[in-house]
Amino acid sequence: MSFEHEVLIYDGLDGFLAGVLPFLRDGLEREEPMMVAVPAERIGALREALGDAADAVQFVDMVELGRNPGRIIPAWREFLSTNRRDGHPIRGIGEPVWAGRSDEELVECQLHEALLNVAFADAEGFRLLCPYDRSALDEAVVREACCMHPSIVDGRRRRRSPVYRNGDELLAPFDAPLPPPRAPVEVLAYDRRSLDDLRSVVADRGAAARLEASRAADLVLAVNEAAANSVRHGGGNGVLRMWEDDGALICEVRDRGLVVDPLVGRRKPAPHQSGGWGVYIAHQLCDLVQLRSDELGTVVRLYVRRV
Repeated sequence: MSFEHEVLIYDGLDGFLAGVLPFLRDGLEREEPMMVAVPAERIGALREALGDAADAVQFVDMVELGRNPGRIIPAWREFLSTNRRDGHPIRGIGEPVWAGRSDEELVECQLHEALLNVAFADAEGFRLLCPYDRSALDEAVVREACCMHPSIVDGRRRRRSPVYRNGDELLAPFDAPLPPPRAPVEVLAYDRRSLDDLRSVVADRGAAARLEASRAADLVLAVNEAAANSVRHGGGNGVLRMWEDDGALICEVRDRGLVVDPLVGRRKPAPHQSGGWGVYIAHQLCDLVQLRSDELGTVVRLYVRRV
């Protein structure tokens, strides 16, 4: 059985429980390993409904895990790696989209949902159910979810999605350009000789933006990793832009390189691996990472919030 990626369309908490509990109870009967990554209030309701059986399910607060959607696929990879037994199915529930997500977060959630189909295309026996609350989300968001999932579960009905995007269309969000900054921008060109200066400028900008010291240090490291990638793979130099927006300091690295792998940064490199860590580290450190690449070059946009 190949990877099954399903979207559950539900209405409110009662609809969530009605759609999710049969999926979980069926998995419990089959003794399948299961991970549920949903907001914490949903976890409490599921634990209460499942009783002692909930101890057999791994629960993860998606608000924490999925604050940056780029961290979710590595978490699913780790769960599969740890729990897969030869020939035995495995299932999960992941709810990356909820009311209140920013526009930038929502776009990255939609890209994440598309990339799940690429990341786990060969993961036989893995069934992943993604709930979307129709009563709380914009209609366009729910429709886009149907475009990213081959199958739709609505109430007791399960059907193939008539609007599912396949092939090149599936990764359209990866090619979509990022919107221009909405605030004044500070610009700095850099090359391999000026990375020390770049780190110093980002540190000063983080302090001016009133980031906590630890978060400012995280941003300095993330920007350094992205800029070092530019030096190694993007023509030897690049441009850093910085601005503030909605309580976040945003640093954007642009270069002339081309990224052809849409999953870059969403695979945890092996411990002995010397390369491939840059974007992965940025995803772990930042509240949001946006990466776009085409024949004109690559842009990596890094967000760290004050709170």
